[in-house]
Amino acid sequence: MYGTIGSLLVTALATAPAGGATGAAAAPPAPVPHRIEFGRCAAVEHLPSTVECGRLTVPLDYARPDGKKIHLTVSRIRATARGERQGALVFNPGGPGASSMEFPLYGGLPKWRKVARAYDFVGYAPRGVGRSAPLSCQNPKEFAKAPTDSRMHPDAAFKRQKRAEAREYARGCVRRAGADLPYYNSVNNARDLDMLRAALGEKKLTFMGASYGTYFGAVYATLFPGHVRRMIFDSVVNPAPRKIWYQNNLDQDVAFERRWGDWLGWVARHHAHYHLGTTKKAVQQAYNKAAGKLRRTPLNGKIGAGQLQSAFLKTGYNDAFWPMRAEALAGYLHGNPKPLIAQALPRDTGAAADENSNAVYTAVECNDAPWPHDWRTWNRDNTEIARIAPFETWDNAWMNLPCAYWPDRPASAAAELDDAVRRADHPAAGRDLADVAGHVARIRIDDVLHGRRGPLDVHTEPGALPPVLLLAAERDAATPYRGALELQRRLPGSSLVTENGAGTHGVAFNDNACVTKYAEAYLLHGKIPAHKVYCAPRAEPLPGQQATRAQHALPGK
Repeated sequence: MYGTIGSLLVTALATAPAGGATGAAAAPPAPVPHRIEFGRCAAVEHLPSTVECGRLTVPLDYARPDGKKIHLTVSRIRATARGERQGALVFNPGGPGASSMEFPLYGGLPKWRKVARAYDFVGYAPRGVGRSAPLSCQNPKEFAKAPTDSRMHPDAAFKRQKRAEAREYARGCVRRAGADLPYYNSVNNARDLDMLRAALGEKKLTFMGASYGTYFGAVYATLFPGHVRRMIFDSVVNPAPRKIWYQNNLDQDVAFERRWGDWLGWVARHHAHYHLGTTKKAVQQAYNKAAGKLRRTPLNGKIGAGQLQSAFLKTGYNDAFWPMRAEALAGYLHGNPKPLIAQALPRDTGAAADENSNAVYTAVECNDAPWPHDWRTWNRDNTEIARIAPFETWDNAWMNLPCAYWPDRPASAAAELDDAVRRADHPAAGRDLADVAGHVARIRIDDVLHGRRGPLDVHTEPGALPPVLLLAAERDAATPYRGALELQRRLPGSSLVTENGAGTHGVAFNDNACVTKYAEAYLLHGKIPAHKVYCAPRAEPLPGQQATRAQHALPGK
């Protein structure tokens, strides 16, 4: 058997084009999607009967469209005014690792109703998410284990512990996903999106992506500019190849520090209500005091410094959380822990979904681009950033550190070949084994000739893409504003709407009527504003305000 594999590899090497893996190997025939048959949603989706669901079949590997298939779950509500219908609006809320299966329900919200008259609202779970070929890297109970610690300036022992955890997490991804692991990436997400467009019967795609959804949406625009009708990119990831993804995370740390400072200042201005201090420094000291107490004595046995950090990170995503978190911090320090328990206690019922989301996030970001493999690089860069931006830096590093131990393409290909060998005693396995061996050979040739692949260079030529609409908040922490400027430069003819002085992540159809007006006019009438336009910031929250359920939905990481 291994002799057969060896001859296949030699044959592939001997017949490889001089320019590397090109021609049919690099441009396989496009798979033909079948129209989605919509019907009743599975009970596990927890969607009302007004929503219909279906299944989209796509190749695991687009280089082998006749090979293994996976199935993506899709949801839909039809346009409410059939005479005004313009087609389907597909939405992705980001992540990587987030699902939009609930998106059809948005049409019932007042701010979305005009758009819902004209569009079918289509949501879906991208590959790896939910029931769409679900990905897992760790036992959910282990992933959700609490309490955990969080340290803004970790010592050497803590770093060793987190390195060991990251290495084991990466190994868990390899063990659980096996040979399928490399195919969870942004380019395949974009290709899946085009399959979804065709399976919905849409000649051109109308798409709205938030956070990470803007990145693979931009990848889609690069790959399929002629398939685009309208696109909204809300809270824009910087798509420059040198930023994906290691540098983007370092930039994010600095932006989160600035946004955290906005919250500290807001709490200080409302000292009369919260009694946490009249300066940013005083409020930070109050937070540090709470973290220290929880590190020594976890609240309810499950809320440690790590759970506190996770809960308060949301102040950087949406200022609707500002009053809630201030109330929780003040209550805990002043003798009433109930608000903090309500906001920071891990949900036992959400462990599997949280682990799945984190697994997809990790796989996509690790597969998309090369990451530093030398711990000294991570330690140097994050130590330097933490001097000026300690709030989020090291927690962000630990979240992404499995990418330092991620298998490269040849190693993943070898695992795929091993998997094919294990299946080779099956009567129908011969063709599959030959196919996999040829695929492994092409990857090895490509790596020898061209080196390790980097992220796709997102851009379109002038006139190739219809005008698209970019939305960004000037003080966004999760997707710093420079990312919107970079994407606008790469997509000629695009328009950028900026919410000045604001930092909520995900600005469309939210609390800024000016931004919503531009988004609505674009989707309904194709009206594009000037190259750059600006909206005044939304009003700051007031003490005592509570976030609505809709505001709890955080696009992005």
